[in-house]
Parts: sequence; C-alpha cells; structure tokens
Amino acid sequence: MSEVHKDYAGAKFGMWLFLFTELLLFGGLFILYGVYLHRYPEEFVKAGGELNVVFGAVNTLVLLTSSLAVAMSITALQKGNRRLTLVLLAVTIASALIFLVNKYFEWSAKIHHGLYPDSPHLKELAPGESVFFGLYYVTTGLHGLHVVIGGALLAWVFVQVRSGRVHAEDFVALENSGLYWHLVDLIWIFIFPLYYLIL
Repeated sequence: MSEVHKDYAGAKFGMWLFLFTELLLFGGLFILYGVYLHRYPEEFVKAGGELNVVFGAVNTLVLLTSSLAVAMSITALQKGNRRLTLVLLAVTIASALIFLVNKYFEWSAKIHHGLYPDSPHLKELAPGESVFFGLYYVTTGLHGLHVVIGGALLAWVFVQVRSGRVHAEDFVALENSGLYWHLVDLIWIFIFPLYYLIL
C-alpha cells in the first residue's frame, strides 16, 4: 500500500496566506471606521452608547475562552489524548453557538428599536449615527459569518479526530482550524472596543 504524501509546510503556509487576506479585509473596515470617526466623533459616541456593553463583554469572554480551548485541544492531540481533544473542541464549538445566539438577541433588540440600515428611524438621526450603524452591521455581520464558518470547520475537525483520521502524527487540519479560530477571536478583540467602548 502506497503512503499518501502530505505537504504540511505548504498547508500551513497556505493558511497563513489566507489569514493575511482576511486581515486585509477587516483592516480595510477598521480604517474606514477610523476615517468616519474622525469626521463624526460626537455622532459615533452617541450611536455607540446605543450598543449593549454587556452583550459585547460576554461575547468577548466567550471567544477568549474558546480560543484557549482550541489551543489546548491541539496540545492534547499532540500528546495523544483524543478524548480530551474532543471535549475541548466541543467547548469551542459550543462557544461559537453561544456567541451567535448572543449576537442574534443583540441584533434583534436593535432592529426592534428601528436601528437598522435604511430604517425610517435611522434616517431621522444625524448622518454620522447612520454611518456608525451601517459600519456596525457590516463589520459584525461579516465577523458573525466567520464565526459560522469557523464553527463548521471545527465541527468537521471534531468528526475527523473522533474517527481517527486526524491524530497525534497528523494534526495539521486541527492546527489550521485553530489558527482560523484565533483570527476570529483577534478580530473581535478590535471590534469590541471600537464599537462598544467608544467614549
């Protein structure tokens, strides 16, 4: 039986390259935020006051915990502890679901109060506040999509670990998925203070 060749270095390099393009994407949004913050400082502060800091803080804690869990899962697999790896991956996936449920309730509250793009209420507000909420929905929506993708990716890795196809000698799939999840966490670390803690 011929041995399947796997290019681990190439897989990791490809992942880092992909993550770099993701950083450019969100970096562009953060630069746009900075430009409009400079133009509408008072309106941004007022609009930021409408966001629920508790929701943002809880989601920050959830993502930080999940990042720790996925990092520990990689170490556990390297040490050959498959059971612990699965438990830690399950914690990470559950954290992704908790994040999304929180985001659903947060968005629902804002939409209920008429704070959504092109809403009659938002049109009555100052242009800067409308811009703030436009950027808020684009940035957090795009980030939420990344949470969905990351959660699905980790669920797939969970199945691979459980079946034994990803193991202590072949864990690049888990490692790359972990890197992607750390990026999701890192981006949120910037979103939280920019939108929720703006003074």
